[in-house]
Order: sequence, then structure tokens, then C-alpha cells
Amino acid sequence: MSREFPIGLTPPDWLVRNLRPQQAAPLNWAALARAALGMALPLAVGLAVGQPAYGALASMGALSGVIGDTADAYRMRILNIAVPQLFGAVGVTVGSLVYGQGWLTVAVITGIALLSGMISTIGAVSSVSGLLLLLNSVIGAGLPLPGAWWLTPVLMTGGGLLVLLLALLAWPLRSGVPERAAVAATYRTVADLLAVSDSGDGEEYDRARHTVTQSLNQSYDLILARRARYRGQSRELTRMLAQLNAITPVVEAAPVVRLAGKPMPPEIPAAVLHIADAIETGYTGPTGLDLPEPHSETGRAVDHALRHVAEVATSPDVDPRGIDDRLGRPAALGIRTARAARNVVLSANSWRYGIRLALCIGIAQALVSLVPVPRSYWVALTITFVLKPDFGSVFSRALLRALGTVAGLVLAATVLTVVPRGWWDVPVMMVLAPLIPALTPRGYGFQTAAITPVILLLSDLLNHQGTALLLPRLLDSLMGCAIALVAGYLLWPESWRTRVGDRLADAVADTAAYVELAFKDGADPAARARMRRRLYRDLSTIRTEFQRALSEPPPTGRRAAAWWPLVVAVERIVDATTAARVRVRHGAPPPARAEVDQVALQLRELAEGVREAETLVAVRTDLAGPPDSVLEPLRQEVAAARAIASPH
Repeated sequence: MSREFPIGLTPPDWLVRNLRPQQAAPLNWAALARAALGMALPLAVGLAVGQPAYGALASMGALSGVIGDTADAYRMRILNIAVPQLFGAVGVTVGSLVYGQGWLTVAVITGIALLSGMISTIGAVSSVSGLLLLLNSVIGAGLPLPGAWWLTPVLMTGGGLLVLLLALLAWPLRSGVPERAAVAATYRTVADLLAVSDSGDGEEYDRARHTVTQSLNQSYDLILARRARYRGQSRELTRMLAQLNAITPVVEAAPVVRLAGKPMPPEIPAAVLHIADAIETGYTGPTGLDLPEPHSETGRAVDHALRHVAEVATSPDVDPRGIDDRLGRPAALGIRTARAARNVVLSANSWRYGIRLALCIGIAQALVSLVPVPRSYWVALTITFVLKPDFGSVFSRALLRALGTVAGLVLAATVLTVVPRGWWDVPVMMVLAPLIPALTPRGYGFQTAAITPVILLLSDLLNHQGTALLLPRLLDSLMGCAIALVAGYLLWPESWRTRVGDRLADAVADTAAYVELAFKDGADPAARARMRRRLYRDLSTIRTEFQRALSEPPPTGRRAAAWWPLVVAVERIVDATTAARVRVRHGAPPPARAEVDQVALQLRELAEGVREAETLVAVRTDLAGPPDSVLEPLRQEVAAARAIASPH
């Protein structure tokens, strides 16, 4: 007689989220070619001159360049590749100077870990720079490097700069093309948003709105990064910035269409796509838009915004004096550097992360410097890669690092067993290196599986240990993951609060300020636009952090799942505020000041509740007002946000 066992065989949601591959864009064949050539060429040169170890060191530097080769815009490639190379050169130099010095090695590498962790909180480029600073210092302190003390940093930096040179070869022929493509891509995401604005699928609309925010962020970052150098004198950059600013009213009209609930004519999204094609090709003639006649307040808002977009997007000349940066004009490099340094020194978050990283690296370095562990520098390397909260959940990265290492070791075992050392390493590297940019977008586990055999092959060229590297490498990775999980994750349970809860509370408080500014008499429209863009950017970052937290096991994952509806509710509050402002601009009666103050008060109370609570508790709220007011949808969204309760 069969018997059913009450044992659930379905894996938990957090585990499924970790193991599910991410959706990746089409392969970047140019990046794959750069990886193959940039990492194989140094090996070939080293073999040709009888110094394969030197070629391996240059290929290690090229590996960091391949990992940083992620930007489309050429100037961003310089920042993403060249700046981290300088930090890496300093790291490997300092590390090699304290090689084999016992407690001195532990103290120096731990101090570098503290500095690396703190500067990693500044931004994307500084994060990669801090990562490479620590990685190379660990390599220098853990490996006996050939040649004089200055030779290794020169070789590794040269390898990275080779990748940069390959990445810049087409710049004279394609200058400005990536930026135009980014602006056009933003327009296409807006067209997708308009296409789903009147659908009944709220999740689809939320995803489309989030995609628009991410695309706007990326495009503004590209344009403003270049404009900081040109000081607003480039006609092309001014025109692209004007095109980005022009699409903002169309984005603002989307929540108005959403609240109206009436079908949008298909000619509207089609017109945005038509303009996107004109932007990408640089067309400046008449667009020939065929827009339907508007018959409502919503229709007039969309029609007015689209006609303005068509005029700006295809205009050959734009007056730079009439263009304001919706994120604020970037300050000079020296001012931004001083500001970033001050923020790092005074920020509790930067100190907290720096201390976490230093603690884990200190434990690892003490272990490998005082206890004989074969191939021990990999323990600290594993911690450096895993303990990067800005790259994803620490728990998830530890899990995926272990799984990716196992998969990579299987491939490495095949290569080290079957392929003879020597010139055969060059074609093997040309096959393995492109796997890194090909698999990295699929997730951290896939990236680890691609990087592991490459580093093992280069390490074997330096130490000639063959398959004897495999088992120590697995043990080192597992030890590093264990240290990161215990000393960098489990001992810091409050990190979820500082990483997610406080940010959400700040966003709610900023939303209250945005509500007040949106309906303030005489407020500067540019100030409204800048506040809205910063708020949407912050909410995009918070959404990303919550999605990372959802991939962690209980209690963090369960807590994030309970708070997730509030994240969506705050986004909808911002949307409702924007929609109300658009309606007022197009003829609707403005709300009374008392109505605005009432909504702002409720939002500030909600912000304080989020900041102080560990679990969400439903709060009854009285938000009465005229039913025909433009703020009625906003009041409903605020009431819904305050009515969200934790399931605990």
C-alpha cells in the first residue's frame, strides 16, 4: 500500500531566486573579441620571448580589464578600465612588499581592506577600483612574483591598458553613437510604458515604469559624464540632453493615462518609436507625426508632450542656455572628489562596510599567514568577491560562488589534464576568455564558473602545479565563503535595516517633500524636475536592494517579502503626485493647501513608522477631501500604503 510522506520536496523561494539565471541581453560580440585578443596576446608575447610567467601576469591585468569592460560609451570605458588599473597597480605593489612578513602582512592587507570597503561606497567606478585594490594586494601578498618589485604592476597594468586600447579603437569612427543609442533606447522604453499604461496588469505597468527609470538613469549618466568635460559647449551633447529632458513630460503623462483607465490610441506609442529611430540615426528633418485629435484633459497632456518631443528631438540646433540638467550639472572633478572623500569619512555606512570587509580579510590573512594552507591566498580572494553588497546579496554571492567554483573546476580539470602547457595555452585562452563577458550577465555563479578556469590556467603558468591546484582551490573557496557568511553576514543582522529599511524611510520622507513642492505656488519647474528625477532614481535603487534581499534566506528574505508591497505603494504615490501635477498644468483646478499639507503629514508619519519598525503594522488613516479633487487618487494611494500590514 502506497503512503504519502508529508515532506515538502519543493525548494524554498529564496533558493529558486538564487539559482535562476538572469535574463541577458544579446551577446556583445565586440566585447567577446576584445576578451579573446586582450588575454591571449600577452600569453603569446610571453611565450615568444621565453617568459611565459610575464605573459601570465599581463593576462591577469587584462582579466580585470575584461571584467570592467561593460560600458557602451567610450569615455565611460576609460573610467571603468583605466582608473581601477591604477588602484590595482598600487595594490599589487604594496602586497608584494609585505609578502611573507607574518603579522605585518596581516595588518597591511587588513588596512587595505578597510580602505577598499570605504571607497567602494562612493559609486560604480570607485567600487571596482576598491575591489581591484584589494584583489591585487592579496595576490601580491600571497604569491611569489617574478622579477623586480616594479615589474609585476607594470605588466598587470599593461595588460589592462591593452584591453582599454582595443575598446577604444573604433572611437574616432563612432564618437557619440553609444550616447545616441542610449537616448533612443530610453524613448523606446517610454513607448513600451505608454503601450501598457491602460492595461489592467498592474505588475506589467510597474515593470515598464522601472525599466524607464533605469534607462533614464543610464542615459543621463552617460550624457552628463561627457558634459562635465565639455562644460556645455558641445552642440551634440546639448542636443542629446535636450532630447532627454523633452521625453520627461511624456513619462509624466503615463500615470495620468493609467489613472484615467481609457485605451490609448496606438498612434501614440508608435509616434514615440518613430522619434526614437530619428534620434538614433541623427535625422533632423520633419517627423510627419499623425496624432489623433485629443478630446480630454489626459489626451491634451499627451498630445502637447509629444509635439514638444518631436520638435526638440529633430531640431538641428538647441540653445544651451535654455537647457537645464534634470540631475544638476556635474561639479568640477576636484570638487566632486573632495565631496566624495568627505562623505566617505563621515558616513556610518562606509565605516560599517569597511569594518565588515576588514574583519573578514583580517581573519583570512591571519589564517593563511600563520597556518600553512596550500594556495592560501584564494581564501582572501573569495572573501573579496563575495563580500560586495553593492554587487548583490552577500548570502547569494557566497552560495553562487561555491557552486560556480565547482563548475569552473570541472572545466579547469579538463583543460589542465588534456591540454599540454606551452603554445596550446594561447588558443585555449582565446576560447575561455570570451566566456567571461558572455556569461557574466547571466549571474554571479555563471561569472565565477567562467573566471575560475582562466585564473587556474594563469596560476599554473606561474607555479606549474597542474591538477594539484584543483582540490586546494575548492577548499580555499569554501573557507572563504564560510568566513564571509559568518563574520560578514550572520554577525551583522542589522545590516538589512541600514541597507533597505532606512533607505525606504528616507524615500517616503522625500516623497512628502515632493508632494509639497509639486503644488507650491511659484515653485521652480526645474527644481520640481530635479527632485522627481532624484526620487525616481532612489526608488529604483531601493527596488534593486529589495530584490537582492528577497534572495536571502529567512528572516531577511521573509522580511523583505513583507515590506515589498510598501515599495510598490511608494512608487505609485510618486506616480499619483506626478499625474495630479500634470492635470493641474493642463487645466484642472489646483488643490487647496490644506489638502497638500494633510497628505504630506501622513507620508512623514509613515516615514517615521518605517524607520522605527521591524515589522509593518497597519495604520488607520483619515484622508478625507473633495472627491473631485486632483489629489483624490493620491489620497487613495497614501491610504493604501498606510494600510499595508506585515503577515507576522
